Amino acid sequence: MRGLKNSIVHFIKGTDWILLFLAIVTSAFGALMVYSAKLHSITSGIPREALVMIIATALGLVAAIVISLIDYDILCKLWFIWAALGIGLMILVMSPLGVAPPNRPDSQIWIPLGFFYFQPSELVKVLFIITFSTHLSVMKQSINKPLNILLLGLHALVPTLLVMKSGDDGSAAVFICIALAMLFMAGIGWQYILAAVVLVGAAIPLLWFKFFSDYQKQRFIVIVDPEAYPDVAYQQNRGITAICNGGFLGEGLFKGTYTQSGSVPVSESDMIFTVVCEELGFVGGLAAFALIFLIIFKVIRNGRKSSDTATTFMSYGIGAMIASQTIINIAMCLRVGPVIGITLPFFSAGGSSTLCLYIGLGLALSAFRTNYNQKPKNFRLTGVSTPFRV
Repeated sequence: MRGLKNSIVHFIKGTDWILLFLAIVTSAFGALMVYSAKLHSITSGIPREALVMIIATALGLVAAIVISLIDYDILCKLWFIWAALGIGLMILVMSPLGVAPPNRPDSQIWIPLGFFYFQPSELVKVLFIITFSTHLSVMKQSINKPLNILLLGLHALVPTLLVMKSGDDGSAAVFICIALAMLFMAGIGWQYILAAVVLVGAAIPLLWFKFFSDYQKQRFIVIVDPEAYPDVAYQQNRGITAICNGGFLGEGLFKGTYTQSGSVPVSESDMIFTVVCEELGFVGGLAAFALIFLIIFKVIRNGRKSSDTATTFMSYGIGAMIASQTIINIAMCLRVGPVIGITLPFFSAGGSSTLCLYIGLGLALSAFRTNYNQKPKNFRLTGVSTPFRV
C-alpha cells in the first residue's frame, strides 16, 4: 500500500501540471473558435471539426502522459525504428493510398483511415525531433567537425525532401526551422550559419525558376501585389478584412460578420486566427498568442533545466515546432507570408495535428520528469548504436 502511495506521489510531483493546464486551456480556446468558425454550416449539435478536435485533445493528453513515463533513453536507443517509421509513412502517403485535401488538390498529404484522414507529416515532425536529438547528443562534443555537420544536414534533408515531394511545402518549412533551431542551440559554429545563409540566398533563384510552379510563385507575388492574382489573394484578403472588422474588442463570440457568413475560406483551419481577431478583437488575438508563447516558454524551460542533453534537444525541437508553425500561420493570415497550409498550434481544426502536437508535448513532460528524477550532473548520452558517430 505504501509502495502504491509513493508511486502516486512520485507521478504527481514528476508531472508538469502547469504545462498541461496551459495546453488544456489553449486547446479549449481553440475548440471554441473552431466551433464558431463552423457554426454557420450546421443547424444543431457540434460541428464535426470541433468534435474531432476535442476527441484528439483528450487522446493526446493520455498519449502525452504515457510518453512522459517512458524512459527517454529507450526512445533514443530505438532511433532507427522512429526513422524507419517516419520514412515509411511518407512513402505510404505518396503511394496510391494517399489522397489530397479538397482545398489543396496539388498536395497528396492524407491517408484515409475510414473515420478520419491522417496526415503523416505531423507525426513525422515528432519522430524527427527524437532522432535528431539523439544524433546531436552523440555528436555534441564534436558537432563542428565538417563531416558531422554534413551528416546532420543529410539527416534533416531526408524528411524535408520527402515532405516536399508529397506537396506539403508548409511542413517542409517547419522541418527546416526545427533543424536550424536545434543546431543553433547545440552550438553550431557561426561559420556554418553564415555559409547556410549564403547557400540559401544562392538557391532562391534556382528554386524560383526551376522548381516552383506558377501557382506557388503567385502565392508569393500576391503578398506585395494582391491585385495581380485576385483569385489567389482572395483567402488572405477576406482574412485581413475579417481581422480589421474585429477592431480592439471584436464583434463578439459567434457574431463575426465575415466568420458567420462563411466569407473566409478554411477559417476553421488555416485562417483560424482571423476568427479569433474578428470575434474577440485585438485582445483575443493577443490572448491566443500569449497562451502559445507561455507553452513554448515552459517547454524550453523544461529542456534547459533537464540534466541530460537528449531531452534538452527534444524540448528545443518541440518549442521550435510550435513557434515556427505559429509564426508562419499568423504571417499567412496577415498576408506577410504565403499561404502554405500550416495550422495554428492548439487552435486550428485537425485531428492529426492536435494529437501529434500532444505527443510532442509528452517529450517536454518527459524532460520535466527527468529533471525531477535526477540530480544535476554532467551528462552525455551513451550506449546508443548509431552510424552517425564520427
